[in-house]
Amino acid sequence: MVVILLGPPGVGKGTQGAFLAEDLGWVRIATGDLLRSARREGTALGKKAEEYMDAGELVPDDLIVALVRETLEGLDTDTGVLLDGFPRTVPQAIALEEMLPEVDRAVDAVLLLEAPDDVLMKRISGRRSCPESGRIYNVYFDPPKVEGICDDSGRPLLHREDDRPETVERRLEVYSELTEPLVDHYDASSTPVLRIQGDGELDEVRAAIRRALATELGVEVGSR
Repeated sequence: MVVILLGPPGVGKGTQGAFLAEDLGWVRIATGDLLRSARREGTALGKKAEEYMDAGELVPDDLIVALVRETLEGLDTDTGVLLDGFPRTVPQAIALEEMLPEVDRAVDAVLLLEAPDDVLMKRISGRRSCPESGRIYNVYFDPPKVEGICDDSGRPLLHREDDRPETVERRLEVYSELTEPLVDHYDASSTPVLRIQGDGELDEVRAAIRRALATELGVEVGSR
């Protein structure tokens, strides 16, 4: 089975994807990880990707799809796969759909984590981190005892450029521009789109995902 996991920045997609892969015993494929691994190992595809990455350019869709195919070819066909954050666009989805039959697979469902933009904004823009202790706070949901100071190290907290409100707003706009057509694409096909509210507590979202997979796909998700 192949399930695509989609969701905007800050919705908890990475955390829930890791939980789901562990609970199911599936392989979680995230293209960012694939690119870093291929580059580190110096594979033929990794070297091609490296040329684009070093030039600060986006890695072409066909190269990403080739990396995914290479990974799938190394798995038993009865091994479940969770595609985390890929495809991101309709052209990527079409390229993926054309490739999967060549490795005896197909997309069985899309798991879409959703949350209001104001919640996502607070989750991301509210993040503060301590480079010394490694602890991460959120000024809205999990603030330090003293504003701007790490509870453990007593050092000033950092606010990453990627987490500043104007940057987050643009990231959410880009996600909406790219993903809404992608969801429409799957809605128009026979592929089930399982919509999960991702703005609840972590365990609540995890349980909702389990229920959706059991109800819609007959997949029983139990903690391994």
